[in-house]
Amino acid sequence: MTRSPRRTTAALLLSATALALGGCAAPGGLAVGEPVAPVSLQPLPRVLWPAWADDSPKAAGVATGTRQPPPAPLAGAPEVGPQGLTAVNELDVVRADKRMKPFLGKGRIDAPGRAGVRPAVHLDVTGDGKQDLLVAADTETGRTALSVYTARGKQIVPVLFTAGRRMAVESLGPDLLIRIAADDGSEQAVRYRWDGERMTVVSDERRFNKSCPSRTPGAPGPSERAGTDGRAPR
Repeated sequence: MTRSPRRTTAALLLSATALALGGCAAPGGLAVGEPVAPVSLQPLPRVLWPAWADDSPKAAGVATGTRQPPPAPLAGAPEVGPQGLTAVNELDVVRADKRMKPFLGKGRIDAPGRAGVRPAVHLDVTGDGKQDLLVAADTETGRTALSVYTARGKQIVPVLFTAGRRMAVESLGPDLLIRIAADDGSEQAVRYRWDGERMTVVSDERRFNKSCPSRTPGAPGPSERAGTDGRAPR
């Protein structure tokens, strides 16, 4: 039996209306009235020594890690009082740390360009609500040594030591992101996270700088290829 064009059109309209009222959506999409899941904001890096950041490598942060004995408290370090590590003289801590003591000879500095111990930074990297102590020292050769200390009762415990050239230190949520320039011209970014005993590596990335290709006469430059918002089109 042949259906009339009018009945066929009416049937199609009824089917479309039923699908819309039933809340059908494309695979992976949202049905009508279904709430959108909240977006989780990612933490942004915060530079801990801003004055030293201008000449730092700009790399971004493959999980690595080794198991070592728990770090021991520093012998001869000052005692931690009720005010915590914020009341401790960082130079006294450096004197008690054999890895940091060699950097003590030049004393304190308050700006980049000279060798010495930078102003102390206090930051909760262990997640216990108490401020930990970060100490960085620069050398004449452009290298920087960084140590992180936490308090265990009245004792001071070193939980991270690292060194590198043109170092930049940033906090990234609960983590520390340390960027250095390698001798081969690459930029290395190492991300550290508290594991209950020490700061351990959770990400280690090295990036080589690529020279920009020469521009062909008549070809559009980067700004000409970019969209109106300044970003290159996908």
